[in-house]
Amino acid sequence: MAGTSSESQYVTFSLDNEVFAVPVSVVREILDHEDAFKIPHGPEYLLGLRDVRGQGVPVIDLRLRLGMTKTEKTPHTRALVLDVPMGEKTLTLGLVADRVFEVIPFRTEEIEGAPDIGVRWSSDYIAGVVRRNGAFVVIVDLARLFSGAEVAMMGTANRLAATA
Repeated sequence: MAGTSSESQYVTFSLDNEVFAVPVSVVREILDHEDAFKIPHGPEYLLGLRDVRGQGVPVIDLRLRLGMTKTEKTPHTRALVLDVPMGEKTLTLGLVADRVFEVIPFRTEEIEGAPDIGVRWSSDYIAGVVRRNGAFVVIVDLARLFSGAEVAMMGTANRLAATA
């Protein structure tokens, strides 16, 4: 054996025709999509709160957060319930995906950085890109995807649910 290769497990899912991935270590569970309790004055991508085993969890339409069109609910639409480390705290949220595919391993050397396309664009949320079956899988950096203000807003949503 020439050398050792480390690999990590990822949950892959689709938004429109694109494939994304998050580390399996942050995925608590995958649920069927249900309509969320609306929160007034929240950003458009915050669909509301959902009860997950007695906990009010903010639900995010990741397509809207990434500047895509709104998710259209289908029989394949799922909510990934995630526990995202954010410094000293953990942010629990639900991400709506068009379809969840599988858990797959990526070797560290397969993961490329976010591409440089020569213009300013928001790629902070990209932890890496992996080539797979002739296409690309974008690994989402969940901690970078949400700013401090957004995390505070979702924390407020969690506290509102706890008092309801």
